[in-house]
Amino acid sequence: MERNQGNLLQGTLDLLILKAIGDGEFHGLGIARRVEQITGDTFKVRPGSLFPALHRMEEAGWLKSFWGASENNRRAKYYRRTKAGERQLGVETEQWTTISRAIGHALKTT
Repeated sequence: MERNQGNLLQGTLDLLILKAIGDGEFHGLGIARRVEQITGDTFKVRPGSLFPALHRMEEAGWLKSFWGASENNRRAKYYRRTKAGERQLGVETEQWTTISRAIGHALKTT
């Protein structure tokens, strides 16, 4: 994953993938584009980070995959979030909300 400045904290990619997929079905490139879109082009996901994460998340049961045709009629693997993935999104959202509040508080401290 690439960002305009610096590196992301570990674990951010899973959260962004789970959020990007939402209730839809996306192939890898579609997920990468959606992450860019929902982060206002701040985060870009490279294939070397994306595909291992998708594989790991599928093994964890957070994603389900199937083969289909892409927009240009090429064979592509599509992913959708499972019920377990929805629960994980909730867990990760709660964790990142807590972290962001704590960092915001620390930055306001003099």
